[in-house]
Amino acid sequence: MTTAPAELIVLADVIRTVDPARPAAEAFAVRDGRIAAIGTRAEVEALHGPGTRVLELGGAAVYPGFADVHNHHAMAGRTDLFELALPSALALEEILDRVRDKAATLPEDAWIIGGPVASTMLPTLANTASRRLLDEASGGRPVMLVEDSRHNRWANSRALELAGIRSDSIPEGGVTILDDEDGTPTGVLLEAAGIPVQEAYDRSGGLTSAQHRAASAHGVRLANSYGITSFQDAGVSTDILGALRDLDADGELDAWVVSSLLINDEIFGFDPIGSPLIARGEEFRTAHHRPDFVKIFLDGVPPARTASFLEPYVADAAHGAHFHGETIMTFDELYGWLRQVAERGLGAKVHCTGDGSARLVLDVAERLRAEGFTTPVQIAHGQFLAEEDIPRLAALDVVADISPFIWFPGIIPQMLAEVLGERAEHSQPNRSLIDAGALVAGGSDWPVSESPNPLEGIQGLVTRADPLRRAPGTLWPEQAITAEEALQVFTRNAAVAMGLAAETGSLEVGKSADFVVLDRDAIGGPAEAIIDARVLSTWFAGREVYTAG
Repeated sequence: MTTAPAELIVLADVIRTVDPARPAAEAFAVRDGRIAAIGTRAEVEALHGPGTRVLELGGAAVYPGFADVHNHHAMAGRTDLFELALPSALALEEILDRVRDKAATLPEDAWIIGGPVASTMLPTLANTASRRLLDEASGGRPVMLVEDSRHNRWANSRALELAGIRSDSIPEGGVTILDDEDGTPTGVLLEAAGIPVQEAYDRSGGLTSAQHRAASAHGVRLANSYGITSFQDAGVSTDILGALRDLDADGELDAWVVSSLLINDEIFGFDPIGSPLIARGEEFRTAHHRPDFVKIFLDGVPPARTASFLEPYVADAAHGAHFHGETIMTFDELYGWLRQVAERGLGAKVHCTGDGSARLVLDVAERLRAEGFTTPVQIAHGQFLAEEDIPRLAALDVVADISPFIWFPGIIPQMLAEVLGERAEHSQPNRSLIDAGALVAGGSDWPVSESPNPLEGIQGLVTRADPLRRAPGTLWPEQAITAEEALQVFTRNAAVAMGLAAETGSLEVGKSADFVVLDRDAIGGPAEAIIDARVLSTWFAGREVYTAG
């Protein structure tokens, strides 16, 4: 330990370091934004100097700053600041009332952008009558609302007109739902079918550079309020990249951020993507922002039957009894991209919500590893994995990027059961993954989840029940993990997965002084009460970036 005086000394009854060599400590010291010493009170207090600030926390608990391996911080910030934010459980009339109220505040040609509407609402919305109700509520203004997976949209007639979507002009990508009676587009647009509407909105002006910066800053502040000090944004545009670069240049980026550059785009409507975007990545690198990953969509989402599975979906009239879904890329296409990414020294986050797409990633990773490439690969979501594929993640050094915010008992498992049958009861095999030696990293997928609160994810991993106590029961309780493992999933593991292990994720000498102060030791008490712990403050690089009111 160095003997120079510290700028900050932190003392607490409970300090969980998530460092296997020293899992607990009584104190630590901070100098130049880094942890200078950690150990007993006597050891650390020896570094007290005339200008040292002492943070005596008593019965509060200190953890490493939480890490979120999968979110969309700018989308969350944009929704909160500039869009019509809808509670996800609204009925049609309630949605129309909110749109009507918003329209009354806007010029006649202004867009109404917002959401989410519940996935379970899509059958109700997929008809001409519902689209016309939306037309009336908006007063003729163009409307685009996302549904809760953020993969699909509902647009009104004016928005479809501006996007050039008609019965004789259907988008090539995704699925455009037509009315059974009149054959016209209903406005329900699945996956890439919604991109032309997004592009029409962008042509109208979209957000300004200042608004993009404000959205990113707001998203980071919200993340800080939940104790998050590092995260990976799972799909960025040049607008988001520029906002992050500028925030850090001005000393206003209070988190480590890893960005995922889009290779293909099934939902966002960003431009550029693919090779042109990868070529520009380095111009946005700063001290705390790392454009180190790419993002590939390999399938869609199960409720819309756009995910790829090894076994067929439950039979329905539209797809028959033998429909498995399909991957967006072939083996050769995915290999080509991942080979290019590996040669550039980048990592890859691959969206897979079905076990068929996950197997394709593992097959391609097997070839890359055989060729000597060690590029990081994350299977994003991966809630469904074939049993024989689980050991392959560890063997091939492929990360399981899990989202325990969107699978516990409730509406999503119900929707999954409708299309998958009994398989829906066997999602998120996290116990099996950890026992097989795979790196399991925690992500929120916020704002697909309502908040990025890591304590919510941790409790769900431990109890396999709804931590918000909205739905009864448990989901595959045999796959529960311990509270200590769950904390590691949302700290050290996620940092390793993002390539930030040398900087953050645990409290160790030399690492950034990123930590969260809770009012109690959340994981040391009842599992059912983890989410009841309150964040008192969040610290990034030794600076307090959030204080509870």
